[in-house]
Amino acid sequence: MRNRLSAKIFFSVVQAVVAALVLVALGGVASALAAEPAPWGLGFQEPASPYAERVNDFHNLLLIIIGVISLFVTLLLLFVMVRFNERANPVPSRTTHNTRLEVIWTVGPILVLILIAIFSFPLLYFGDVIPDSKYTVKVTGHQWYWSYEYETPEGEVFSFDSLLLTDEEAVAQGLPRLLAVDEPMVLPVGTPVRFVVTAADVLHAFAVPAFAVKTDAVPGRLNETWAEVLRPGTYYGQCSELCGTGHAYMPIMISAVSEEEFLTWLKNGPDQFASAPSPVSPSPVSPSVEPQVHLAHASE
Repeated sequence: MRNRLSAKIFFSVVQAVVAALVLVALGGVASALAAEPAPWGLGFQEPASPYAERVNDFHNLLLIIIGVISLFVTLLLLFVMVRFNERANPVPSRTTHNTRLEVIWTVGPILVLILIAIFSFPLLYFGDVIPDSKYTVKVTGHQWYWSYEYETPEGEVFSFDSLLLTDEEAVAQGLPRLLAVDEPMVLPVGTPVRFVVTAADVLHAFAVPAFAVKTDAVPGRLNETWAEVLRPGTYYGQCSELCGTGHAYMPIMISAVSEEEFLTWLKNGPDQFASAPSPVSPSPVSPSVEPQVHLAHASE
C-alpha cells in the first residue's frame, strides 16, 4: 500500500514538473513575438539581425539541454527518495565505489560541454568579426544621454544628441515611456553597419536586445561592434552599465529604414542638425530638454 502511494506521488510530481517546463517554453515563445519589452516577458525579443537570430537559436538549444538535464536530475532525485527511503529500503547498501557510474557522470558532462562549445565558438567568431561595412556610426555615451556621429558620402561629418522624452511627450506621440527619444539613431536595412563605441565621462554600455548588441563604452577607448538590420521598424535599447543617478534615463531608439531613405536622411543631416543649440547635460529627473545637436569636425 505504501509503495503504491509513493508511486502515485512520484508520478504526480513528474507530471507537475513536465507541465511547468511546457508553460515556461510556451511563455518564452509568446514573449519572443514582442517588438519591444513586455511586462512579464520571457525569452528574447524577436531577433532583427543575423547575429541575433543565431543567438536566439543558440539560446533555444541551451534551453533544451538545460531542460533535459533538469528533468533528468529531478526524476533521479524523486526516484532515490521513493526507492531508497528508510521505509522502502531499511538496510542501506554499503557500496562506496562504482567505476562505471563514475566514468559516466564524468564523461557525460564533458560531452555536453563539447556540444555547447561546437555551437558557441562559431557564434562568438561571427559576432566578433566585423564584415565590410559601407556605413559607420560613432556612438558616444554621456551622463545621461547618447550622441551619434555620421559621415555623408561627400565626407561631411555631423552629429546629434539623443535625449529621453518626458512621459507626457512619449504618451502624446504613442511611444513607450523611458524608451522614446527626441532624435533616434537612423540605420539602413539590409546592409552591415559598423558601430564605434566610446564614452565622454564614465563607463556606459550600448545595448540593443533585438540586434544582440551589447558593447561597453569606455572613456578614451574605442570599441567596435556591428549589426545588419533585417527589416524596417523601431527598435529600443538602454544603457546597460551603471553610470550614475541618471542611468535609467538614457535609452536607445533606432529607426530602421530602407537604404534609399537612409541616404536621403544622411544627405540632409548636416543642414538639419547644423542650426541646433549646443549640448547641455540633461537632468536625470526631468529629461525634457530640447534636442542637443552640433556639427562635428572631420578631425573628431
